[in-house]
Amino acid sequence: MFNWYVGLLAVSGVVMLAMAAVRNGQSAGSRSMNAIFGAGFLGYAGYLAFLFDGGSYLIFFQAFLLPVMMVVNFFRNRTPRPKLTETQKAWREYQGSEQQR
Repeated sequence: MFNWYVGLLAVSGVVMLAMAAVRNGQSAGSRSMNAIFGAGFLGYAGYLAFLFDGGSYLIFFQAFLLPVMMVVNFFRNRTPRPKLTETQKAWREYQGSEQQR
């Protein structure tokens, strides 16, 4: 169980750092959150794998929800939004001018 936990922490950290490295489709805040949490996950995995010498350790199963939410947010923000045709743009401008009257 311990080795699985450390491995999953490391994989989650690497995935989040890789998402932070991609610039397209993400805000600066989202990229920085990915970088901070990715470094934290990878650092804790490194500590548990190389510096931890037995005793008790904390298992945060809830911590694996965060990478899943970050991956969903990453791909949701990367999908291109549909572009409006000229007719749709004109209709929205017309609707906006009607509401101002």
